[in-house]
Amino acid sequence: MLDPQGLYAWEPKGLAVVDMALAQESAGLVMLYHFDGYIDAGETGDQIVDRVLDSLPHQVVARFDHDRLVDYRARRPLLTFRRDRWTDYDVPALEVRLVQDATGAPFLLLSGPEPDVEWERFAAAVKEIVERLGVRLAVNFHGIPMGVPHTRPVGLTPHGNRTDLVPGHRSPFDEAQVPGSAESLVEYRLMEAGRDVLGVAAHVPHYIARSPYPDAALTVLEAITAATGLVLPSVAHGLRTEAHRTQTEIDRQIQEGDEELVSLVQGLEHQYDAAAGAESRGNMLAEPTDIPSADEIGLEFEKFLAEREGDA
Repeated sequence: MLDPQGLYAWEPKGLAVVDMALAQESAGLVMLYHFDGYIDAGETGDQIVDRVLDSLPHQVVARFDHDRLVDYRARRPLLTFRRDRWTDYDVPALEVRLVQDATGAPFLLLSGPEPDVEWERFAAAVKEIVERLGVRLAVNFHGIPMGVPHTRPVGLTPHGNRTDLVPGHRSPFDEAQVPGSAESLVEYRLMEAGRDVLGVAAHVPHYIARSPYPDAALTVLEAITAATGLVLPSVAHGLRTEAHRTQTEIDRQIQEGDEELVSLVQGLEHQYDAAAGAESRGNMLAEPTDIPSADEIGLEFEKFLAEREGDA
C-alpha cells in the first residue's frame, strides 16, 4: 500500500488552532464523520453535517486529494454555465474541519463524498489523522431503511466498541452481510487499532427512505450529544422545526393517499407495537412478530443502493 500521507494535506492555520485546543483539552477531541454516497436513508447523516456547517463556526484542518479518491464519471460534479462561459465549479471537497459547539468546545468533523477507490489507504490516512489530532472518540452516523412506521419513535442501532455510550438500544438482528462502505471500513480499522469508535444508525421507514426525514437526524443528533457531551442547540432546533413540518406533510399525504398505503402503515404499527410489547416482557417470542431476517436486511440495503445509483 502506498504511503497514506499522500492522500491528504494539512491546512497550517487550522492545524495550529487544533494544537492550541489540544493544550486545553487533555482528554482529546471528538471527531464526527460521515460520507455522502452510501446508504443514508432519510438523508439522516447529510442533514446533520449540513446543519453543523451552516450554523457553527469552523475551519479546515486537512484536505483529502479528491482527484485521487473520487470517480467523476460516476458522480459528476456540477459546473455552472452562464451565457457564454463556465462560471462556477462545485468542487467535491473531502475535508476535516475544526468546529466549535455552543459553549466554544472544539470538535472535529470529517465529511464529503465517499471515496470511490483506495479504501484501505484512505482508512489508514484517517487513522493517522485521528492519532495526530488527539481524537479520543470517533463517531459516525447514517440512516438505514427499515420496516417501521413513521408514527412511532425512531429506533437506533448503535455499533462499534463504545455502544455503551448509547444505552437502551440493541440491534434487531444477530448477523447480516450488507454492501460495504468506506465509513464502515474506517470504523473497522480504527477498532483494530484500539481506538474508541461509536456508530449510530437510525431506523428510517422504508417508504420514505429516499426523502429527507428530519426525525431520524434529530434522534441521531440527540444520541451523539448525549454520548459526547457536545452542545448543539442550533442544530437540534433546525432539525426539530423541519421534523414537525415533515411529519405534518407525511400525515397529509397518507390521509389523501390510497388504501394500500394506509394499510401498509397500519400493518407496520401493529408489528412495531407487538415487538415492543414482547421486548418489554423480556421475550421476543411472546407474540408472532415479523422481524426482518439478515437476508432481508441485506436485500433492502442493496435495493436502496440500486435506486440511488439509478437516479445518478
